[in-house]
Order: sequence, then C-alpha cells, then structure tokens
Amino acid sequence: MIIVTGAAGFIGSAVIWGLNKMGIRDILAVDELQHLGEHKKNNLAHVGYKQLIGRDELLEKLKGVTNVNAIIHLGACSSTTEKNEEYLRETNFEYTKHLAEYALANGVRFIYASSAATYGDGAKGFSDDHGKLKEYSPMNLYGRSKHMFDLWAQDKKVLDEMAGLKYFNVFGPNEYHKGDMRSFVLKAFEQINSTGRVRLFKSYKKEYADGEQVRDFIYIKDAVRMTLAFLENRDLGGIYNIGTGEPRSWNDLVTAVFNALEKPVEIEYVDMPGDIRDQYQYYTCADMNKLEEAGVELCDYSLEAGVFDYVKKYLIPSKYLTSPGL
Repeated sequence: MIIVTGAAGFIGSAVIWGLNKMGIRDILAVDELQHLGEHKKNNLAHVGYKQLIGRDELLEKLKGVTNVNAIIHLGACSSTTEKNEEYLRETNFEYTKHLAEYALANGVRFIYASSAATYGDGAKGFSDDHGKLKEYSPMNLYGRSKHMFDLWAQDKKVLDEMAGLKYFNVFGPNEYHKGDMRSFVLKAFEQINSTGRVRLFKSYKKEYADGEQVRDFIYIKDAVRMTLAFLENRDLGGIYNIGTGEPRSWNDLVTAVFNALEKPVEIEYVDMPGDIRDQYQYYTCADMNKLEEAGVELCDYSLEAGVFDYVKKYLIPSKYLTSPGL
C-alpha cells in the first residue's frame, strides 16, 4: 500500500493519477475531509484509490497497519501569507516528523514535499546541496516551517534515508481549488477571457524590465514523473529540486497563454503593492544538476508546451468546472 497525503490537492491528486498510470491502485488517500470543496472532490473523482481518510485519522491508523510500502507526504498548509506560526509548526513540521519517524522505524519509503520557499530571497542561490541547507533564510513563516523539517532530518542524520522535494512554480490541471495561490497560467487565462489583456507587475529594479522578472515554471506532468522516480528508485535520498533549471519571464508565460488561445498579446503593467515590494523575488531557478546526475530524466515539457497542453486540453473546454482529472 502507498499512502498519499494532501491527496485531494493539486500535486497530491496528480501523483495518484501518476500512480494509476503505473498500475498502482492500492492507495490510502489522506486529506482534511472537512475542507474538501467541489473542486478538490473533483480532483479525486476520476482516480483510483482504496480508501480516503482524514489527516487526523492517519497517525492512529498507522499503529495497526503493516503493509505500507511508501508514504508520499504532500499535505501541508501551503499559504505563504499564513501568520499563525504555531499552526504552521504543527501542520508542516510536527505532523511531517511523526510520519517520518514511523517510516524510518518500519522501513517505509518516505517522500515528502519541502519547498522552494526555503531558499528565501535567492541571494544564497537555489542549490539542493545539503552542505548549504543551514545558509538559507526563508522569507515567510510557511518557508520557515518547511525548512525546519529539512534541518531536523539533517541534524538527525536521516535526510539521506528519505527524499525531500523542493517544488518550484508548478502549474497545470487540478489546481482549480487553490484560490489566490493558483498559477498565473490559470489567472492569465481568466483575465484574457474577461478583458482581452493581462496585468503584470512593473519592475522596481533597473536590471529587470517590466514583466522580465523570472521564475522556474514546471508543468505538473513533469513534476509528477520526477516525484515518482523517487518511488521507483529507493536509493535516491536527500533534498532534490523539482524544476526545469530554465528561468523564464512573466512576459514569456503570458505570451504562451495568448498564443495557446490564438489571441494577440496585450499586457498592462501595473504598480506593485508597496507591502510586497521589499519581499518580491525577481529571480528563481532550480539548480537541477544533482537530480540530473542521479539519472532522473528532466522535463519533457517546455514552458510553451506545458502551457499549450494545459490551455488546450483543460482550460478552453472549461473542464475545470467539472474536472475529469488529468
């Protein structure tokens, strides 16, 4: 049996889809059942799993389960604006620690979601080299809660016995429930359909033109394939980036959406709110050397190909209103 937490979420439901493609359906899906809205229910409606239980039930259930092969722990509070530090500690650190300790004690493969937010403002780079872990300073409480577990695993000398994945800017189907945390591909699609144009923040650094701030955007289907490579190869341990290694601008992203919709590019640059200017990241890019050297195939989808697949197959038909899944 494989346990997937955050099962009804964006990456979690996509990972179950990926497991199904591998012929695996002996899956215990775990999520916060009281927070399953229509879209999150749809994320699970078209994938195969044995049982769905609440996150609070899992720790108790594990006491009587002996046939767990792997835990893919993707459940978390992922809001970068969450201010309740104790809630983040309990949800993102303590809960993860409980699952890790169970996995280590029972020889169960443990794969968990760390976060690119642990890198902070990027001043120290985006290397997944363990020797640099203590150098990073996350910019928000969410990033700190994720970093806390990475450091705990390193201090306990068990990091190499598990796999911690730092996802960069993932976009694609099954993100529809995420509100303001949805990818800008989806937001741009909706803006174009509504107004014919897209609004992007102006740049406040002279070395970046408006809209030329960059991110590492990765399509969900590539993120799933990379994630499941750690299930197939249990010898791969430690922290690994999940990205493309290719920084692309917001202008590139928006242009790809316009092109997929076969509409002229119309971008309006607007003032960035003052309260986020000092924390805004102008550059993120995953260092993918470690994963490539481990023999894991990197991305099949370019930014343009991923956007095209997402827009044409999922967004244009408005499937996300009654999503049939990936």
